[in-house]
Amino acid sequence: MKKEGVNYHKTLSLVCRKDSFRIIMTFVAHFDLELHHMHMKTTLLNKDLEEEVYMNQPKVFCDDTNGHLVCKLKKSIYGLKQASRQWYIKFYNVIISYDFIENVIDQYIYLKVNEREYIFFVSYI
Repeated sequence: MKKEGVNYHKTLSLVCRKDSFRIIMTFVAHFDLELHHMHMKTTLLNKDLEEEVYMNQPKVFCDDTNGHLVCKLKKSIYGLKQASRQWYIKFYNVIISYDFIENVIDQYIYLKVNEREYIFFVSYI
């Protein structure tokens, strides 16, 4: 069983605020901007973990001789409290490396501006 402060540290939900999303969509509609939508499969899988995490073995691996053993996770998996935070840390480092600026009010909206264009990147998982 996961217990805050014992089994895991920080968790978060990678969702921009609904009002922020509506404002961005209003800009898109009003100024007739180009809009792209991406769906990333397996987003939360295979990210490095900062702490040690153990889980019970899947039942198909359990028998009388090894039913007491547990698995030590090396990477995050779906359902793990730390999975979304680990993905966000990796995502943040990459998006910032491309000169995007994190929004001060809603940290899941990024902006990149150059001479002729601007890009809003809205993260919603």
